[in-house]
Amino acid sequence: MNSIREKRIERDWTQETLAKRLGVERSTIAKWESGKIRPQAAHLIALAEVFGCTVDELLGRGKK
Repeated sequence: MNSIREKRIERDWTQETLAKRLGVERSTIAKWESGKIRPQAAHLIALAEVFGCTVDELLGRGKK
């Protein structure tokens, strides 16, 4: 999901930094960003919280 990568880079966070904030492995972040896997609902909510956006924005359905 490119929006995860974009929002992470906007904050100057590494994949490792985001992974620690969410309590997941860095490889999980890499897989989300590459589209190999999609975050589960609970992770989408957590991502929206750490990025200060909505789940819809993360899914490309809201304002950017």
